[in-house]
Amino acid sequence: MKNYLAFLFLVYSLNLFSQNTLKFDTSKESVKANIQDVSWISGYWIGEAFDGKTEEVWTNPLGNSIMGSFKLVVNNVIQFYELCTISQENETLVFRLKHFHKDLKGWEEKDEMIEAKLVKLENNKAYFNKFTFERISKTELNIYVLIEESPEKEMEMKFSYTLQNTFKN
Repeated sequence: MKNYLAFLFLVYSLNLFSQNTLKFDTSKESVKANIQDVSWISGYWIGEAFDGKTEEVWTNPLGNSIMGSFKLVVNNVIQFYELCTISQENETLVFRLKHFHKDLKGWEEKDEMIEAKLVKLENNKAYFNKFTFERISKTELNIYVLIEESPEKEMEMKFSYTLQNTFKN
């Protein structure tokens, strides 16, 4: 745990001036978009974080949604999983995420999850509330996450991935 805290402090220090995430303004409506606008997320992605290996798998669009999974492995031991979706709803996109311990017991309560509305959409960048997906090249993907420890203390983490495989329709 000390390693994780030291790593988080280092990332926080390095990211003090970085701002790749946005927050959703509740006085505005979500940007219009459809699931094909983020189809570039699809693929099998590998990266490193928290002193371990990370894996993200995002499916091709089907049924107006893309499904994703995340896994963190440190010293060949699973630390946790995430199950994610990006869904087309009411002419916009919604990102949802649920965390699981290595034994698949959920972190959030049974019917709870993190839900993030679409804030902004650019060519290869999708900004959801506190989450940003950025396609750097055909083989590189960055995901930025704004972590709030308290209303006064927040840090942005960057997860960099390399494409291992694409999924053909």
